[in-house]
Amino acid sequence: MKALLIQPLTPKTYWGFHDAMGIIGKSASMPPLGLVTLAAQLPQHWSLRLVDLNVEPLLDADLEWADVLLLTGMLIHAPSMHQVLARARRAGVRTVVGGPAASTSPAEFPEADHVFEGEAEERLYTLVDALERGEGPRHLVPEGGARPRLAAAPTPRWDLLRRERYVSMSLQYSRGCPFNCEFCDIIEMFGRQPRTKSAAQVIRELEALRAWGWRGSVFFVDDNFIANRKAVAQVLPEIEAWQDRHGRPFELYTEASVDLATQPKLLEAMARAGFTTVFLGIETPSPEALRETQKLQNLRLGLAESVWRVTRAGMEVYAGFIVGFDADGPEVFELQRSFIESLPIAAAMVGILTALPRTQLWRRLEREGRLRGNSTGDQFGRPNFVTALDEDTLLSGYRTLLSSIYSADAYYKRCAQIVDGIGSRPRSRLRPGALAMLLRIALRVGVLSPRRGHFWRLVGRALRRPHTLPRAVALAVQGEHFIRYTEKEVVPRIERALRELRAAPAAQVQARPAPAPAVNA
Repeated sequence: MKALLIQPLTPKTYWGFHDAMGIIGKSASMPPLGLVTLAAQLPQHWSLRLVDLNVEPLLDADLEWADVLLLTGMLIHAPSMHQVLARARRAGVRTVVGGPAASTSPAEFPEADHVFEGEAEERLYTLVDALERGEGPRHLVPEGGARPRLAAAPTPRWDLLRRERYVSMSLQYSRGCPFNCEFCDIIEMFGRQPRTKSAAQVIRELEALRAWGWRGSVFFVDDNFIANRKAVAQVLPEIEAWQDRHGRPFELYTEASVDLATQPKLLEAMARAGFTTVFLGIETPSPEALRETQKLQNLRLGLAESVWRVTRAGMEVYAGFIVGFDADGPEVFELQRSFIESLPIAAAMVGILTALPRTQLWRRLEREGRLRGNSTGDQFGRPNFVTALDEDTLLSGYRTLLSSIYSADAYYKRCAQIVDGIGSRPRSRLRPGALAMLLRIALRVGVLSPRRGHFWRLVGRALRRPHTLPRAVALAVQGEHFIRYTEKEVVPRIERALRELRAAPAAQVQARPAPAPAVNA
């Protein structure tokens, strides 16, 4: 069979760094790891093509070539996914939809010939059999409660990608998280019993990336890299040794729970292995809201101290924040602003609380009669549930918060804290083309950008701590995206949502009093 694997187009988001891509001459920040992992599990006698719409267009010739089209994506990708499915239907190509959106919202894709829900390892044969026979169930659902062993996950087919178009590569070490955050869909999809790959598998994948010619950033896409602390403590020395043997070809980054900061040995081991950045789900400095959402792990150590411990260990902190919890009052926006601006967190990703399908939050709000509909993944429109806080206050405060933290002065102040406070770490080799890239950035940001003064002041600050210079330059490039995107797209979209809200009938906008927290929802 001839299988066409499609990654849908990602709309502009904070995470896409779209405004930074042109500065550094790339198309996308990361590749479609799900598809290249799936590709490695398909029969070897199949012919495969992969098209990432963030890198290249889907051609009619691709559809004419294909027997079947395999499409993945998250809820934010749904508009692009529907467009691809429509084109495939017109071309008479059989279609399969899988991935996070299909797993949590299978009814979203009625036009697909098959919907594959859940993980592929150890059960992909059901889909392969249906496609090769030309018949089989439309909706393929995991049977029983067992989840696949990650030992069954093969080395991804990165060779199907256009390597030069990406900023970073990615691999996965674990799935699942032991915590019980009410709003999280990860524990619903992957469970609360973390599953990991062996150290040998991880090294095999790193070696495959190196042999393929990749040098630079590698993202461990785990939703909580330290979910199984015992296992990760064993794999980190293996990664460190491999990095040392090969001249440290990769800078690594990942996501972890905030309680990483309570584990000094893990922090040190991650830094030695080459981790330079970690995303932490901080959510809010409000203890009441953290208890409400069952994110109790964030209460074990002061959140500000947690950020500083990770930073001093040599890793930059990216962080996620949420407004709109039932416990939030009008004061939450100033609370979040002052907290974020006091810390070395340049990339502060703030979103309005969203009820995702099949989560505990979704089920609670459904019981309370507060759901408005499915989430589209859009963080800048009206919430998909009736909020406890007046919705006009929520949207107005959210707009002001984002405008404040992504003003040039506020952003570069946080960058300065990173440059001044981040610990040193083992150095990677200078990558080929690094000097040319630096000159390109110096022109685009240091000369042509209206923030050129901020750029040169940050570079001058970094020269006093030379190990921070590459990071300072990278922060400035990211800042071009954060600041431009906030001003030109995010704020106008929130203002459109406010206009829509103010024009809506009163019955559609009435806030409800906050119910008692559903601790055991």
